[in-house]
Amino acid sequence: MKRILIIEDNAEVRENLSEILSLYGYSIEEAINGKEGVEKALAAPPDLILCDVMMPELDGYGVLKILSQKETTLGVPFIFLTAKTEKEDLRRGMNLGADDYLMKPIYKDELLEVVQQRLAKHERLQRQFSQTSVTFSAFIDEARGHAELKKLSTDHRLRSYTRKEKVFTEGDYPRYLYLVENGKIKLYKTNDFGKEYIINYCQEGDFLGYTPLISGQEGYSFTAAAMEDSELRLIPREDFEKLLSANPNVTSRMIKMLANNVADKEEQLMQLAYDSIRKRVADTLVVIAEKENTMEFDILREDLAKMVGTAKESVIRTLTDFRESGYIQIIDGRIHILDIDKLNGIMG
Repeated sequence: MKRILIIEDNAEVRENLSEILSLYGYSIEEAINGKEGVEKALAAPPDLILCDVMMPELDGYGVLKILSQKETTLGVPFIFLTAKTEKEDLRRGMNLGADDYLMKPIYKDELLEVVQQRLAKHERLQRQFSQTSVTFSAFIDEARGHAELKKLSTDHRLRSYTRKEKVFTEGDYPRYLYLVENGKIKLYKTNDFGKEYIINYCQEGDFLGYTPLISGQEGYSFTAAAMEDSELRLIPREDFEKLLSANPNVTSRMIKMLANNVADKEEQLMQLAYDSIRKRVADTLVVIAEKENTMEFDILREDLAKMVGTAKESVIRTLTDFRESGYIQIIDGRIHILDIDKLNGIMG
C-alpha cells in the first residue's frame, strides 16, 4: 500500500484529501504545518507528498528545500497544493524541484490522476536509476525507442584504470558521465602547495562527473583517480545531454543528486572549520562504514588523512587512540569498527 503524506494547515482541505485517497487504497498520514510535515517525512519517508504552499511556521517552499537536501527524501514525488496561479509562484516551486501542482479547489478525478501518474513515474525512474549498469543500459534502450533519441550512441564502452591512475584532472573538459562498475575512485582538489584534499569517493554503482554536465561548467573543479584497480562505464556527454533534454524526470533526478552533493560539501566545510581532528576522523570512519555497508574496510592512511583534511601522522595517532579506547581494531592495516555508537558520540 502506497503511503502519502498530506501537509496542509486547513483542516477541511486536509480531511477531504485524506478521505478521497483512503477510499482508493492509499495509506494516509497528515501534518498540520510545514515543520510537522518535515519531521514526519524524515522519520518515515512516504511514497508521495502533497503539500500546501502557504502555511504558518514553515511554508511549502521551505519544506521542499529541506527535504530535497536529505538523501532519504530527495527522490520522493512532491506535489504542491495552492490557490495561487501566478507564473512566478509556479516557476519558483518547479525550480526547487516540485514534481507537479494541484490548484485549489481540488477535484477528485484530477487528484487521483496526478497522484497515480507521479507514483507510476517515480517507480519507473527508480528502476531506470537504480545505479547499476544493467538498469542504465535498459534505460538507454528504452530512451532510444523515442523518435528524438534514435541517434543515441550504442557504444558505452568500459575502461579499466589502474591504482592511482587519473580518470580526469581539474580543469579538463567534461566529455563523459562515468558509472563505476567496480573499484573505488577518489575525487580530490589540490591547493597551490600541491596538498591534496579528498572531497568524496565513489564505488560500484555510483555516478561521477555529472556536475559540470548539468551546470554547464567548461572544466572539472576537481580531479578523479583510482584508489584501486577499477572499471568505469563511459557515457558520452552528447548522450547524457539528450537524455536530460528529452526526459524531465531524469533532469529532476540528476538536479536533486547535484543539490544533495552541494549540501554534503557545505557540511564537510563546516566540519573542517569547527570540528576537532579527533571528531573528523571518527565521522569519516562512520561515513566509510555506512557507505560501504560494512564495519571492516581497508583504506590507505594517506587517503584517510586527505579525507579528514589533516596530516597522515595525526590520523595515525588518532587511530591508535581509538584502538586503545576499544572503539576499533586494526588487523594487518585493516580497520574493524567495534563500537560505532562511541565514534558517533565523539564531540568536536
